[in-house]
Amino acid sequence: MKTELRLTDTNAASDSKGRTWGLEGGLFWWLVGGVVAAITLFCVFLLLLNSSLLTSFGVALVPMALCLAYIFGLRQGKPPGYDRDIFEHWTSGTGFAPEVRSDRASRHPLEEAPR
Repeated sequence: MKTELRLTDTNAASDSKGRTWGLEGGLFWWLVGGVVAAITLFCVFLLLLNSSLLTSFGVALVPMALCLAYIFGLRQGKPPGYDRDIFEHWTSGTGFAPEVRSDRASRHPLEEAPR
């Protein structure tokens, strides 16, 4: 009987980036960044610029809302690179697809050409 113990590397831990507060991978840091930016803006507007409490709170909501929209709209539950792909699509249009010509696509093939 063979008593030697055989060890194999399964790489099971490298498949997952983990979760923090229900957020996948490093999305937690985006949330922390949004909170820090919101608190900073709130303090700057309230203390340094002497704005009203409501104005300071409204301005502080902007970076928090942007971070949450990015996290839940473009990253959470989406495949890797989805956010980069959607930004590229918004800035440069379609990818490697043939160009759609609307003048030919709307006519029936047996219809006479316009004069």
